[in-house]
Amino acid sequence: METIQGKKPCTLDLNKLHARLTNHQRVILDLGTGDGKFAFHHARTFPCHFVIGVDSCRENLHEYSRAKISNLLFVIANAQNLPHELNGLISHITINFPWGSLLESLLNGDSGLTCGLKSIACPNTAITIRLNGGALSEAGTALEAGADRIQEVMRESGWQMKNPSRMGKSDLQTFPSTWAKRLAFGRDPRAIELTGTL
Repeated sequence: METIQGKKPCTLDLNKLHARLTNHQRVILDLGTGDGKFAFHHARTFPCHFVIGVDSCRENLHEYSRAKISNLLFVIANAQNLPHELNGLISHITINFPWGSLLESLLNGDSGLTCGLKSIACPNTAITIRLNGGALSEAGTALEAGADRIQEVMRESGWQMKNPSRMGKSDLQTFPSTWAKRLAFGRDPRAIELTGTL
């Protein structure tokens, strides 16, 4: 499994990963982590959690992956082909404001993504997906319709999804991610949060 710290890539095998996870109550995976700010913030706020940020774009991760925090790890991987080393380890999956291929995979029910999410999950894994209006508009759908479609995809994949909740401008302003701040002060500060369990 390829990981990164600053600009330095390295390989982490299953034994070394398990050693790092020891003594942590929960393992959080932030899929499509972008620059890694949310993963960094969560790891600092909850030292009893181990946080893994996953993204396919290594350049975006240079800043936050430099942080020497023992409960934080950044992995370079495609969302549709998650590393098998993560299988059965993750207790909470977050997907914050996806766009591009990750959003398309959620909307289309891409089996690479949906099967991968189930593979990495441990029993009773929670999932939180936050969607924004602008990204869904670019994908050719309205915010509510896109959220409904993704709810349906997740249910068909075996997730027990709860009723969606709206995120207002103030929610986005206080949410600990770079992209949320941009959304809050952008032209379309609308978002929806989906939650569920496996």
